[in-house]
Amino acid sequence: MINLIWAMDENWLIGQDNQLPWHIPADLQYFKQHTHNKNVIMGELTYQSLKAYYKTKPLPFNHIFVANLDQKAYDDATWIPDVVQFLKETKDDLYVIGGKTIYQLSLPYANRLYITYILNRYKGNVYFPTFDLSQFEVIDKRLEPGLIFTVYERRKSL
Repeated sequence: MINLIWAMDENWLIGQDNQLPWHIPADLQYFKQHTHNKNVIMGELTYQSLKAYYKTKPLPFNHIFVANLDQKAYDDATWIPDVVQFLKETKDDLYVIGGKTIYQLSLPYANRLYITYILNRYKGNVYFPTFDLSQFEVIDKRLEPGLIFTVYERRKSL
């Protein structure tokens, strides 16, 4: 199953210079709850951002895949040169955790979306790609002050 997980503000903003534009503990906890010890795929910039955040601690995921057009060796991750081919072939449960291009390439293959709606507007320069949310149905929704945690599942074709 391919899962995408992200948080975005009212304008679909997801980043500011390869960092989150906000610090919302409830959102970070939700992200950790769903991705801890799971297989994840991310782009090179997201990987570098997380490495800077965790500094000397290992990243808290089971298996890490890093999509990068340039071949690169990673101590703690597997290089993926072609995201689309990888998503077509993977049999594992996988969480897509960013950035924008990786999300955009992964959306057609997503079975489930974990979206945190941040009920505010922030300054930033990276927005989630537009897509047709009507292909998905809400299977879970939780409200917290300033946040809506939602889980969508792809509608079954008839």
